[in-house]
Amino acid sequence: MTTPTTRRGPLPGALRPHPSRRRTMGAALAVAAALALGACAAPLPEPSPDAVPAVPPPVLTAAQSEHVLAAVGDVLATGDEVLDASGLEARLSGPALAIRTAEYARAAATNGERPPVTIPLTAQTTIVPDTASWPRTQMVVTEQPADLQAPLLLVLEQTGPRQPYRLWGWARLGPSVQMPATADPAIGSEPVAPDDDSLLVTPTEAVAQYADVLTNGDASQHAGTFPQDFFRSALTEARNQTASSLQEVATVAETVAPVDGEVTALRTADGGAIVVGELSTVTTITLSQGSITLSDPFDVALAGRDSVSSNLVRTWTDVVALYVPPAGGEDQVQVLAAEHARTAVTGE
Repeated sequence: MTTPTTRRGPLPGALRPHPSRRRTMGAALAVAAALALGACAAPLPEPSPDAVPAVPPPVLTAAQSEHVLAAVGDVLATGDEVLDASGLEARLSGPALAIRTAEYARAAATNGERPPVTIPLTAQTTIVPDTASWPRTQMVVTEQPADLQAPLLLVLEQTGPRQPYRLWGWARLGPSVQMPATADPAIGSEPVAPDDDSLLVTPTEAVAQYADVLTNGDASQHAGTFPQDFFRSALTEARNQTASSLQEVATVAETVAPVDGEVTALRTADGGAIVVGELSTVTTITLSQGSITLSDPFDVALAGRDSVSSNLVRTWTDVVALYVPPAGGEDQVQVLAAEHARTAVTGE
């Protein structure tokens, strides 16, 4: 008996799908399989905004602050070398620009015997703002200068998002002054508005009232808000010495006034504020007889003359830094730092 042979492949006469039809059917099955898998798979991730940090970062990092100070130092070094103020506006503004320009005139008039003030640019303490608006103010307490003078409080200001930070002013810390505690630079300190009434007095009022105390001393109605301080004592002593030396030929009058709009403040840890403002001190010497020869070559350089027969007016640019405590306490306003620089002289 013969065993039947198994036939492989299509039977004779069976229909075969055309090759193109097989390809079409295969593609359809592949699409169907892909759709089925897609229905079971997890949805693709969608972009989402970054999580908001619990504490917003400050507007300046430590590295950025160091870069700002280095840039200021470069501009100062260039100007100081040749006593040329023409390039200072790149990184100086406000009272800092006025004072440095006058210091160049003084150094030139005295043949370098009275050079510009040394400004250290290494930070001992940095106080940065946490604001999202402009202008922005950064404060820096410097390391002690090489001449062993007191450290400086530097105030740097950025007026707009495309503007660099510029050195707005500096003030020398008073003897034994302790700066109030502020927020960690990694967090930033809250800027305080000029009219903020959460303080003992607003920043604008603090600067104006202190100017009145400097002018009128204990007779000022605001004398009780400010204890005696190093700057008030120095200004009063200089005024009295000038009056005493000229008492036979002239009278001396001096007024101190705040410069409008030139007040900035940052919050301290206890809810108070460090307030920095610009003052203008005007010393008027009115002659009662004869004339006087100007012995100071700096006076001569600024006045453009070497003698006066009627009056001599000296204008000083001042920067003062105050600690203003929060409202509701018994603390007084404390003077932290000050700078007093002659910037103009006129005579008749």
